[in-house]
Amino acid sequence: MHMHAPIAPATGSHGGKPLPGEVFGALINLSGRRRFTSQRLVLYAVLASQRQEGAAAIAHETLALFRGAHKSLLTDGDGLPGVFCPELEQAYFGKLQGDREISAFADLAERTLKAIANDASDSAELLAELVRITTPTLAILNQITGIYEEQAKLHARLMKKQLRGVITDIETINRQARMVAFNARIVAARAGQAGKEFSVVAGVLSNISGEIDEMVAAALAAAG
Repeated sequence: MHMHAPIAPATGSHGGKPLPGEVFGALINLSGRRRFTSQRLVLYAVLASQRQEGAAAIAHETLALFRGAHKSLLTDGDGLPGVFCPELEQAYFGKLQGDREISAFADLAERTLKAIANDASDSAELLAELVRITTPTLAILNQITGIYEEQAKLHARLMKKQLRGVITDIETINRQARMVAFNARIVAARAGQAGKEFSVVAGVLSNISGEIDEMVAAALAAAG
């Protein structure tokens, strides 16, 4: 029987830094792929047992996709963070034992496909067990996908909060710049011809402040 050792959780190599938004999209897509391929795997295992042409090959390809998605989700590398939060740590290695259950599902699928290919006497029994554990395995996969989706929402809220903080700082600086431009215009006016060039600089600063106001308004609208 071919068994896979549990994959160790990631060890915080990201230093607590927020993950890029696109990473959450990739994680959710991988988790969705794992859910989809779990169902497809069982379907084609059943079709393979009925000797449908090409079903066994599709089942093996689907098993490889399933295992690949699972490994990518748990491994810190290739731009992905592995197990990056306590909620996932618990889901994969705590009470839910997601890693163990998912790996057991993949191992049983592999044994079932081999038994079917070899016309083994226990192929029907293995297939029945694979079908039986499909629903509880899917429940675990759904729960873990929900964690990824919730983490993505938390990340989005954090980014909006940080953006609003940056915008507030920009607005403060811009107000100060407008005051400088206003005072510069007064000084330039008092200086007459000698302050002409100074007046041009003040006008440019005033225009820049106006452009910043427009950018701030657009950023606020995007931040919701």
